[in-house]
Amino acid sequence: MKVMRSVALGVAAAFALIITSFVVPHAASAHGVTMFPGSRTFLCWQDGLRENGAIQPYNPACAAAVAQSGTTPLYNWFAVLRSDAAGRTVGYIPDGQLCSGGTGGPYDFSAYNAVRNDWPKTHLTSGANIQIRHSNWAHHPGTFDLYITKNGWNPNGPLGWGDLEKFAEVTDPPQSGAPGGLGYYYWNTTLPAGKSGDHILYIHWKRSDSNENFFSCSDVVFDGGNGEVTGVGPGGSSPGPTPTPTDEETPPPADGDCTATFRATDNGWAGHFQGEVTVTNTGDATINGWTVSWTYSGGQGFDGAPWNATLTGQPPNVVAKNASYNGQLAPNASTTFGFNATGSVPSPVPTLTCTSS
Repeated sequence: MKVMRSVALGVAAAFALIITSFVVPHAASAHGVTMFPGSRTFLCWQDGLRENGAIQPYNPACAAAVAQSGTTPLYNWFAVLRSDAAGRTVGYIPDGQLCSGGTGGPYDFSAYNAVRNDWPKTHLTSGANIQIRHSNWAHHPGTFDLYITKNGWNPNGPLGWGDLEKFAEVTDPPQSGAPGGLGYYYWNTTLPAGKSGDHILYIHWKRSDSNENFFSCSDVVFDGGNGEVTGVGPGGSSPGPTPTPTDEETPPPADGDCTATFRATDNGWAGHFQGEVTVTNTGDATINGWTVSWTYSGGQGFDGAPWNATLTGQPPNVVAKNASYNGQLAPNASTTFGFNATGSVPSPVPTLTCTSS
């Protein structure tokens, strides 16, 4: 198999994956939690990961979880699992421990059961059709059961099985990207109607070839959103999706002091391509940081982390921020960042939005 490489691989991602290779449990052969809408462990990992590979959360709930149980669980954000679950729910995972999958897994995720209102949140619209993305850190067949908290549930109390109602399931969905990185299973689902305010989306993945199961808590708020994430990174928010253009080139934004353009640089490996984004300061003063966002509509993803940028929002709603060394741009100056991607080259190319600080 041809593997695309870049000498400019991001330091944080490379360091984090090296660490992960040492701390992944060898007894468990499959892993995965929900990446969109992001689970607590996945979004806290994103929130805290720094360019040198350290995890130092900005989000207060994520910081409290790290203070309680350390960073090892976040380096293994994909491993909220029980090897002997065999599809069991009530009577197996105790109420109040649903987000950690109980206490019998390889890592201590109990801190992620904490009842707080400041976990990272994904903003959604009740009744909308969205694409669920669930990590395929290791690939195995199985069924995903999707639950949502009932209307009238108490968000200020521990989450119990009685608070949840099942609304969908899917068996053996397709994958984007290879196992062992940021690849994922994906499928479309219609969110329940009649929801408003804060809720928890809960996904229980049941392998069909073993008794191993996986558990994911994703904090969502039904407020008319379209996948925006808040509570991640120093600014605490990520922009939502932008419209898709109808031509073959990225149109510039109507105003603002930076622009971003997208191009595919290599599509020689079937099901993968390499992309590059150029950011230009179009204003009259130096900018000290930039954020680029876009929306994929064809199931594209990332095969590893980008270089020369840091991801704070995952597909389909991509958000990339400058690295520590390329955020400052003089007027008319440009910088680029790149990435290895899964899926086909998007056509038409997505609209990119650039904001500066």
